[in-house]
Amino acid sequence: MKEWYFEYEIQVNRPGLLGDISSLLGMLRVNIVTINGVDQVRRGMLLRAEKEEQIERFMNIVSIMEMIKVTKFRPPTTRDRLAIRHGRYIQREADEKKTFRFVRDELGILVDFMAEIFKKEGHKLIGIRGMPRVGKTESIVAGSVCANKKWLFVSSTMIKQTARNRLHGDEYGNQNIFVLDGAVTRRSNDERHHQLVREIMKLPTIKVVEHPDIFVQHSEYTIDDFDYMIELRHHPDEEITYELLERENSFQGSDGFGGFGGFNF
Repeated sequence: MKEWYFEYEIQVNRPGLLGDISSLLGMLRVNIVTINGVDQVRRGMLLRAEKEEQIERFMNIVSIMEMIKVTKFRPPTTRDRLAIRHGRYIQREADEKKTFRFVRDELGILVDFMAEIFKKEGHKLIGIRGMPRVGKTESIVAGSVCANKKWLFVSSTMIKQTARNRLHGDEYGNQNIFVLDGAVTRRSNDERHHQLVREIMKLPTIKVVEHPDIFVQHSEYTIDDFDYMIELRHHPDEEITYELLERENSFQGSDGFGGFGGFNF
């Protein structure tokens, strides 16, 4: 059974239009998995069929229907699945296709988006930009739970500023989600921590880096190495800057962490 995403705009909104399309799908033995309105002006369907010929026949018929305009017909992407689940598309930068934008009111969609990425196998490097206390770490943890994956903080400010310098046992497993705070890793003077980060970056698993722009400073990694870049704001017009983090950095102690203290383990 293969899946397709079918989306259309209504040109003539007459009663029974959806029923006609649904009946056509039924006669062709194409199953409707999910259906929902998308961005108020379109309707999306997640379809499933055993043979491509069934889908091709359906497409040939609906493409000449005057009441609708087909806008998308393809194997479903992550954005398609989220659009039909939440009723709208997540925002993506026009000039940077791997950058996705969210505001704090959309944390539910963000968690769902992360969970879909976390479910995929193999290496994925994800960056997440955002001001302090906007919900970055919480979203990563919630996404890991939804994907039924274990999360491991390699560097973090969850409780105190923490940088790990080794892993134990099954913590190297490729089903784990490795979470790094780029600002904490960048400021750490512990070479063992940086060596651990290099080891983790080579593992065929998911890595999530908060403050990726700081993480790549004076390192062998670049922003181009990231597969996804997520931006989370309190409101759409908020500017993401690192001035607050830099001010905290100016109060660092001799241990290489901020004035609030930190520890390695």
